[in-house]
Amino acid sequence: MNFLAKSLSYQMSIHKVSISEFISLSASLSVFDVRSPGEYHHAHFPKAHHLPLFTDEERKIVGTSYKHQGKQRAIKLGVDFFGSKMKKMIEDVEEIQKSSTSNKMLVHCWRGGMRSAGVAWLLDLYGFEVYLLQGGYKAFRNWVLEQFEKSYSIKVLGGYTGSGKTEILQSLKGGQEKVIDLEGLANHKGSAFGGIGQDPQPSQEMFENKLALQLFTHSNKFWLEDESQRIGRVNIPHSLWKTIRKSPLFFIDIPFEERLKYIENHYGKLDRLKLIEAVVRIEKRLGPLETKTTIQLIQENNIQEAFTILLKYYDKTYSKALYSREGINSLLHNITAESTSVESNKNKILYTIK
Repeated sequence: MNFLAKSLSYQMSIHKVSISEFISLSASLSVFDVRSPGEYHHAHFPKAHHLPLFTDEERKIVGTSYKHQGKQRAIKLGVDFFGSKMKKMIEDVEEIQKSSTSNKMLVHCWRGGMRSAGVAWLLDLYGFEVYLLQGGYKAFRNWVLEQFEKSYSIKVLGGYTGSGKTEILQSLKGGQEKVIDLEGLANHKGSAFGGIGQDPQPSQEMFENKLALQLFTHSNKFWLEDESQRIGRVNIPHSLWKTIRKSPLFFIDIPFEERLKYIENHYGKLDRLKLIEAVVRIEKRLGPLETKTTIQLIQENNIQEAFTILLKYYDKTYSKALYSREGINSLLHNITAESTSVESNKNKILYTIK
């Protein structure tokens, strides 16, 4: 049997899987995305390892050739690029698989075409058991968008700025409750100051990918923090947003002075220039006089007075948005708290939902 015959024989052992099978298998198997760096870094399956068949430039060359010179010419060019990378690709996969007890893996490209088929053939020929996603990343994206259209049983944690909502949710997550951390997925805390000290935000598409998998794994019942639809520069998908807005809201009501202390502790040590830049971003809503005063107070290192102005502004903004929400009277559950104690406030919330 010649090499070509062997190759064809090996290819027949590759398993083609649907998107539902892919999602299920991804919980225990390594995932390899063979798309180009530009495609991968824009957005990808959250746990996927990058195993690019082509560079961005090589992909452009092959694509242009396919369009103007035909499939066969494009394949020849692709083989030239692929051939020199085969050994390195196998070694990269071996290194990643060292931490796995399974010889199985998932592979995908953009549409489940020649790129993933070529890499799957190589890995299968080498001895790995390969599962190839039918429809590729495009099928995954369709699945992602479907998750936002589903019905969910959501409890929303609300409260004025400085209430420690994120910490309360983390504490709930440590118990019996399921929680999706929208701010964590977005790498942003939601206000004009929310990006300070955070990692760069994901693309909208990547945010959606991460969120969709969280929705899928949380069995339709979970907690979220009350957010604006826009978190930094990413948006909660509209269909999910509508579901959130119709969900019961548990509002933890903490005195202004306690929340001011919390804000001072969490934001008071941040870079002064970045604080000022954030104040400038809300100048139109804060007003020119309050903006000028707040900036001057920050420059004078009078953080308490500066944050007092800002906290009053955010309280007013949040209150207006809260009480303009359709059906809020039937959705709102007010929980009075004396301080920002995470444990105490978590227990108050759990008592309320019994």
